Amino acid sequence: MDRMNVLIVDDKEENIIALEALIQRDDIKIISTTSPNEALKLAWDNNICLALIDVQMPNIDGFTLAEMLKSHPRTRDILILFVTAISKESKYAVKGLSTGAMDYLYKPLDPIITIAKVDSFIRLAKAQLEIKSKNAALERYAVMIANSADIICVIDENNKLIEEINPAVEKILGFKKEELLERPVYALVPKDKLEDFREELIKIDQERERTFEFQLLNKEGDFVWTECRVTASKKKYFFSISNHTLQKQYEEQLIHSKEDAIQARNVKETFLANMSHELRTPLNGIIGIANLLKQTNLEDSQAQMVKLLEDSSQSLLGVVNDILDLSKIDAGKFILVKKEVNIYHVLKSSIELMKAKATEKLLDLNLEIDPRLPKYIETDPLRLNQILMNLMSNAIKFTEKGYVSLCANQTSSEGDDITVKFEIKDTGIGIQPERQEKIFESYEQAEDDTSLKYGGTGLGLGIVKKLVELQNGEIGFSSEFGKGSVFWFELTFKAIENYISPKANQEELTPFMGVRALVAEDNQINQFIVAKFLKNWNIEVDLVQDGVEAIEKLKQNSYDFILMDTYMPKLGGYDTTRYIRKEFAEDKKDIAIISMSAAVLEDEKNAALEAGMNYVLTKPFIPQDLHRLIHTIVLNHNKQNVNA
Repeated sequence: MDRMNVLIVDDKEENIIALEALIQRDDIKIISTTSPNEALKLAWDNNICLALIDVQMPNIDGFTLAEMLKSHPRTRDILILFVTAISKESKYAVKGLSTGAMDYLYKPLDPIITIAKVDSFIRLAKAQLEIKSKNAALERYAVMIANSADIICVIDENNKLIEEINPAVEKILGFKKEELLERPVYALVPKDKLEDFREELIKIDQERERTFEFQLLNKEGDFVWTECRVTASKKKYFFSISNHTLQKQYEEQLIHSKEDAIQARNVKETFLANMSHELRTPLNGIIGIANLLKQTNLEDSQAQMVKLLEDSSQSLLGVVNDILDLSKIDAGKFILVKKEVNIYHVLKSSIELMKAKATEKLLDLNLEIDPRLPKYIETDPLRLNQILMNLMSNAIKFTEKGYVSLCANQTSSEGDDITVKFEIKDTGIGIQPERQEKIFESYEQAEDDTSLKYGGTGLGLGIVKKLVELQNGEIGFSSEFGKGSVFWFELTFKAIENYISPKANQEELTPFMGVRALVAEDNQINQFIVAKFLKNWNIEVDLVQDGVEAIEKLKQNSYDFILMDTYMPKLGGYDTTRYIRKEFAEDKKDIAIISMSAAVLEDEKNAALEAGMNYVLTKPFIPQDLHRLIHTIVLNHNKQNVNA
């Protein structure tokens, strides 16, 4: 505690000096004056706890000064001790005490009595000051509790009666304070929740401090969600109860919103799965027939028409893939597969694939590669190529004359990591300033009639941006309407110093010996294509329309593998596979099954494998993919026979 201020008032300086010498100590600060008028000012400006005042002074005597001090709220709590040499008669003592003084010191001063009395009054002043401070704190706490938005209440640990509660209870639960005092707290608890509340109180007894959510009853008998913060001390529970009704409503809204979002996502994925199947199945037929036609003797005009058929079907497949890629990215199910590749080959291949489109429009198609660029890097070549092809296809689509250029420059390197900036420049129509902000949004195009003039879905740039961001890259563009655009993106790759080239793949679609297959497919075009491929490879084929027929055929015959469509009438591919794995004997239940599915979503592929299928062949497929799977199956079968 700070030092206590003691005021000495005496018209004689020598008396002040003598008194100071007697009472001087470390815990007090002595302030003195010979003027009663100045004493009033000193008492006003300083927090005086004790005043030693001489009774006989000119102009204003001690009695008058004491009365003046006691008459003002700012100085009335000062303890006054008169110092006098006049008579000890009771009339003088009574007069002094009636002015507000506490006691007398008589001259000549007895040192022992003087020190003892001053010490006693200092201790009294300290006690008064402490009480005053605590009272002020209690007043502040009382104001805080009375005006708190939370219910503050005190409950007896033994009988659980509410001993004190603040007015907030009326706002939250509708009860007036007087209605709940001396009532058990259980009156606020729903009957079916009493045991739960008692368990919470037991936990409070054990932990002494606890926070929990609970439903209480309001005056109308309705439930109110609350958060109860409780401390147990001195046989009392001290509750602080907040209204959590709005928060609970928000939580419920969030839960419903999440459920709606999940349902919407499931509907979307179901739609995409169905769309994928419905589009890819006929596409598989178109691409497969085009592939078979190419193997026949065609006239030049026929070959050209087959080429157009292939281009159109691949274009449609590209649109389907774009939609599915966008869906997988949004669902967080898109996976990058990195491998070591020759960056020069990727860039040159992209240019070669775009050359025909550029030539048709009499455009120059240029490639510029920074000589500092390492030859081999680690990346996902499929996705890098997808980004480049989308941007170059866009540039060619919107350029009528001039050129399109692809530039790749190394902008920085740190250790094995290099950053490469790719730029696709064109002299095309450019982008209007008001359309530039939304150019990377899915389904957005530079103008409302862009798709009518130039074709396209508006998906390409949205996918490109997402693919770049998935690889922690940056993408942007600059464009001048009517003069052209520059689209750029930056990616960081790991440079490969000592690249070991894999052996060239010399795989040929050679025929198989003594292999028999069962094909379960309800689409006649796909039946024809698959059967044609298999028969070209010297494989004996049985065709069925659905899973029921497949099971009957497998009961009658032995096969090396089954090509099973996912969606078929009567019994689909998943259920047929499960039946085979569970019901057939050992010699047939483990037969290799290839899921011939139009599915590209990861969940559907996983579902096929969980159903017991060994491989997933996605429609539309190329003959090499099917041949490779059959080769693997035959190779594994031969190994098992050798081991047996």
